[in-house]
Amino acid sequence: MEKVLGIGGVFFRARDPASLARWYEEHLGINPVPDSYEAECWSQESGTTVFAPFDKDTEYFGRNEQQWMINFRVRDLDAMVSQLEAAGISVEINAEIFPNGRFARIHDPEGNPIELWEPAAPS
Repeated sequence: MEKVLGIGGVFFRARDPASLARWYEEHLGINPVPDSYEAECWSQESGTTVFAPFDKDTEYFGRNEQQWMINFRVRDLDAMVSQLEAAGISVEINAEIFPNGRFARIHDPEGNPIELWEPAAPS
C-alpha cells in the first residue's frame, strides 16, 4: 500500500491571517508561506507525528467549538517555556511526565490551542 510521507501543510481559518502568521513566526519560529516558489517554506525535523481523531465531545481542546489542535515537537521544553513567558505568553505546563515525554499548552492570539511536546529521550 502506498502511504503518505508526512504532513504537507496545516490550513485553518483566522480572523487576521497576516497577524497570526507573524505571531507564529515570532514566537514559534514558523516561517510564513513564501511569496514565491523560489523562496523556501518552513521545514520541520523528521520525527514522530501523531494523527489522532478525538471524540466530538472531548474537552481536551478547550472550547467546545474548537475543531482542531496542533502539537509541535520541541527540543527543550523548559527553554521554550522560558522564551514564551518572557514574551508575555501564558504557558500551562503539564506536571506529569509521560512515557512519551513532557507537554505544555499555549494559545495563539485567536485562542487556538497549541500543545508543545518534548519527546522522551530514547532508551
